[in-house]
Amino acid sequence: MPSDAGMRQIDIRGKDGLRLRASVLGEPGSPAVVLFHGGGQTRHSWGTTAKALAGQGWISYTVDLRGHGESEWAPDADYSLDAFAGDVVEVARQFDSPPALVGASLGGVSSLLAVGEHDEGLARALVMVDVAPRIEQAGADRIGAFMKARLDEGYGSMEEVADAIAAYNPHRPRPTDLSGLRKNLRRREDGRWAWHWDPRFMTWREEGDLPRGTGLIDGDRLASAARRARIPTLLVRGKVSDLLSEEGARELLALIPHAEFADVEGAGHMVAGDRNDLFNDAVTSFLARVPPPAA
Repeated sequence: MPSDAGMRQIDIRGKDGLRLRASVLGEPGSPAVVLFHGGGQTRHSWGTTAKALAGQGWISYTVDLRGHGESEWAPDADYSLDAFAGDVVEVARQFDSPPALVGASLGGVSSLLAVGEHDEGLARALVMVDVAPRIEQAGADRIGAFMKARLDEGYGSMEEVADAIAAYNPHRPRPTDLSGLRKNLRRREDGRWAWHWDPRFMTWREEGDLPRGTGLIDGDRLASAARRARIPTLLVRGKVSDLLSEEGARELLALIPHAEFADVEGAGHMVAGDRNDLFNDAVTSFLARVPPPAA
């Protein structure tokens, strides 16, 4: 498997020219796969996936979503589904040949909307990770509560961060080496640690009336996009996920009859982090069967 040594950092243009940061791994000229993480995460959440893809002959671009990681914060605090999907469209159009898209949670619905509402040549394949037009509200509420829990006060140490993650994800072993957590955090001026995303990502939707496209999950709109998806598609679900139920997965598979499905044993909503070995196998084996784009 390739090492991080060959990884380079670049900036990519998003919707309205917003600067997005990406890590690139793989041989230039290889078919491209672009990975978009979930809300509240960063491009570093993909762990070994980029290495696995590079080892299978792909060049991977793991992208920080707008307002996340080292990407720019939206100057108008636009963190709508339209904005995230618009970023996916702009990124995909910058490749000479349509890339494969892999999206987890928010990155998944953004990619689905981009594929379903834009030209058919935008992408060559779509992988959606633990998300669908129908999600479980209790799971979404739990994620929201975790993200808002320390929005103002932050964390005093990496130990506090690790404790919070362990309480949220009790099925995942608490890490003994906490250095990896720093990639998902930023140091505030007061010296405390905060998650590496714009706090307005969690607050702007609560401020007044919002137009169409401002919600992060619009079930009817996403279902319509799914019906128009014609490219090879894979849905990966965490078998113990509290966000995407078996019923929600079946509904998506009915909307995209040609889609494949992988239910990852022992994984929750953070599938790639919970069981990266099984997740990587599912994604690489699927992409290996995707035909090249038409000349």
